[in-house]
Amino acid sequence: MQLLKERIRRDGIVREGGVLKVDSFLNHQMDIDLFEEIGKEFHRRFEGEEVTKILTIEASGIGIACITARYFQVPVVFAKKNKTKNIAGDVYTSRVESFTHGRVYDIMVSKDFLGKGDKVLLIDDFLANGKALEGLAQLVEDAGAELTGAGIVIEKGFQRGGDAIRGRGIHLESLAIIDSMDAASGTITFRER
Repeated sequence: MQLLKERIRRDGIVREGGVLKVDSFLNHQMDIDLFEEIGKEFHRRFEGEEVTKILTIEASGIGIACITARYFQVPVVFAKKNKTKNIAGDVYTSRVESFTHGRVYDIMVSKDFLGKGDKVLLIDDFLANGKALEGLAQLVEDAGAELTGAGIVIEKGFQRGGDAIRGRGIHLESLAIIDSMDAASGTITFRER
């Protein structure tokens, strides 16, 4: 998706340790016009799949998932990272390791909102080591639902996550795949489709 790549080149900041800072438009401050184009593109790429729900993980994936859901005309469910009084009933849980936060945590979804008969599309902002997607896929499996695919805004192609997800046979569509980043020069190289 050329528009996204141009925005990453213009406003993305490469940091040491394989970190790409895109919080000015993607995962802190959100550019809704860009999100609209992202939602349209995910809909185009998964048009042949039957989708009844979109599943993401809090917090950065929620905005993208909501815009994408408008095009599929389905609800969004997001996995919570903390159990609250609002999610006190039966839940599906999975453990996830966050590359960005450098910690492991449990994610959970109420059994009221995910179950047999659901055809689930996963949506998230980043794919690095693949652990968040693996955790979401586990929730779908535990619920007896069907995983129809996973849409990622930015994949770090130089990390193992994309290969691991594709190796599981999951239909993965990443809108921008970064092959390399250099913190000293700020250079970002994208994989061309």
